[in-house]
Amino acid sequence: MFFAVLVIFFMNSNITDRDNFVYAQYTPDQMSPQPAGLPRVNDTNLRVELVYTNLNETTNMAFLGENDILVLEGGSGKVQRIVNNEMLDEPLIDLNTYFQDGLIGIATKQNENGSTFVFLYFNEAPEKYSQDIEDPDEAKEVNGTLGHNREGDRLYRFELVKDKLVNGKLLIDLKNTNQSKIVGDMHHGGEVIIGPDNLVYLVVGDLDGWKRVESRTRAQNYNDGTEPDGRAGILRVTQDGKPAPGILGDKFPLNLYYAYGIRNGFGLDFDPVTGKLWDTENGPDYGDEINLVEPGFNSGTDIVLGGNSMPYDKLDNLVDFNGTGKYSEPEFEWVVPVAPTAIKFFNSGKFGEGYMNDMFVADSNYGFIYHFDLTENRTALSLSGRLEDKIANIPPEAEDVIFARGFPGITDLQVGPDGYLYVLASGNLYKIVPKN
Repeated sequence: MFFAVLVIFFMNSNITDRDNFVYAQYTPDQMSPQPAGLPRVNDTNLRVELVYTNLNETTNMAFLGENDILVLEGGSGKVQRIVNNEMLDEPLIDLNTYFQDGLIGIATKQNENGSTFVFLYFNEAPEKYSQDIEDPDEAKEVNGTLGHNREGDRLYRFELVKDKLVNGKLLIDLKNTNQSKIVGDMHHGGEVIIGPDNLVYLVVGDLDGWKRVESRTRAQNYNDGTEPDGRAGILRVTQDGKPAPGILGDKFPLNLYYAYGIRNGFGLDFDPVTGKLWDTENGPDYGDEINLVEPGFNSGTDIVLGGNSMPYDKLDNLVDFNGTGKYSEPEFEWVVPVAPTAIKFFNSGKFGEGYMNDMFVADSNYGFIYHFDLTENRTALSLSGRLEDKIANIPPEAEDVIFARGFPGITDLQVGPDGYLYVLASGNLYKIVPKN
């Protein structure tokens, strides 16, 4: 059941017969989603430890302190707390989330006055439904009764008080008031992160908005579409929910956009050296990406997907919001989809200088973690050999950058306060540590 749920949640790439033929060139050992024993790291100086298992439909995690981790249950809407490898008896909060994606984004902030903020992004269930949705069957029944999918996608700020999340404050509200405008169950995005500027950044997918002409917006690069409505972009607000200075324009909600043209994404992180933002994005049945996200970045959807392997005759059709938006090609692309999820810069010396501030990226399809060095100016990935063109045409081409393998579908990566790399994968929580 866990794996089936994760496939629904993360596999935004529709595998074709052609792609299945390409996959067959990878060995069963490399492809296995459920390996025997613990996953393994290619570096023989490192090993994988299991921290906690049998978690329920996990999506993301965040740290409150050393050995103090918050884990999200996507379907049930519960925020669980794991302290010293033991879960508390009661969740910190049980939200009224709508499954298919449910509770999907979290970030924490320790304040100077000793208080702690927890930011949560989730698909809130319809207001007409007074009880909590706990599983997909219940969600399906409720949706059939009410005749619509969900009430809205929302970002809240909560305060942590005595093992409970209280005083919820609504920061971003993508309310589903018009079924012809916001249409899909898929592509919610969901990664939340606090930037070096102390602003809250949130990636929101297109919610399948391309499916209907009336639900297409200019943020999806439809010149004749409606004005942006919060979908298909990386949004940013203050920790009180106020817009930061607008990049693409001053009118709400365009002034929330830091970047646009985002089909769907599950990974955001800031380079600790440069302060620049990077993301991962899921293509359809081709063209998964890693991007350097400058202010006003246009990722190209729905006109250009993938980028490096695509012809550039479509670039003239992109929306640029009077020159404030700018398309740039991906810094890395998987032609055959791997469903990249988390991206994390390893701002720790626990693995040695060879990994310090390098980039790690996880995927859901194969359970791989990829390791990338950056160029000297840190605006691109340092790639050579078959990857010098920034493209992995088939999965084996990425073999040289695979750092670890054998995980079930990975949904999140975090660097803990102890300096080790933590991996959340299909209901299991792991950490990677030195062998000695």
